[in-house]
Amino acid sequence: MNFYDAHNHLQDDRFGGRQDELLAACEKIGIAKMVVNGACENDWPQVLTLARKSKIVLPSFGCHPWYLHEGTPDWLSNLERCLDAAPSAIGEIGLDRWKPDLNYGSQEAVFLAQLQLAAERNLPASIHCLQAWGRLLELLQSHPCPARGFVLHSFGGPAEMIPALAKLGAYFSFPGYFLQERKLKRCATFKQVPADRLLLETDAPDQLLPEEKNPHPLAGADGKPLNHPANLVAVYAALAEFLGEPLESLAGRVEENFQRVFGGL
Repeated sequence: MNFYDAHNHLQDDRFGGRQDELLAACEKIGIAKMVVNGACENDWPQVLTLARKSKIVLPSFGCHPWYLHEGTPDWLSNLERCLDAAPSAIGEIGLDRWKPDLNYGSQEAVFLAQLQLAAERNLPASIHCLQAWGRLLELLQSHPCPARGFVLHSFGGPAEMIPALAKLGAYFSFPGYFLQERKLKRCATFKQVPADRLLLETDAPDQLLPEEKNPHPLAGADGKPLNHPANLVAVYAALAEFLGEPLESLAGRVEENFQRVFGGL
């Protein structure tokens, strides 16, 4: 079986330079491809370096709403240069009305500029959304989206929005963090996701699995726990159990879905 991580941040400094070790562990257990998402101009070079070193890394470059204050005046042209440097996706981009003290003012303009770039180049976009689902849907309905589709990373929106989002080209990505007991309602939402629109992710080093479902414990230099990207297989196994589906069946259809949205890059 092959496994596909639709969203992580392998370049994150919290991994302490252990990326080669982590990639080797992932390849050993059958992870065929991982989408490594940059969040700001500062980490795009690290993402590109990883992609050039490993065949399983698919780079993605974007301006995350949490880091817009770090952007330079040339951020959009710098983004285009990264996209020209290697076959890649766009992300992580999005809208966020959840994070305290985060200015929403410029988020929509930056998001729409990146969405337009994704549509013009027909590149998949990985979209972050917290407490802005209604507005996100409005923007997606009123602006061009990439023909190949886009990924709603760690989809936490209401189940009743799934049909409208799917009609626009959405894929819905499930993180292991939703296996936490307090997040089980989020798991239930994924029973409403169309079979041909389901993806899985780790969001490593974030969004830890429950301790009892975490086969690859990992800690940063400060001792704080990190999510190992090799935990992806455990995410597949747990979701297959939750959905009442054989692991082989789930892995097969997720592979088809992943190739549909990211294939050819």
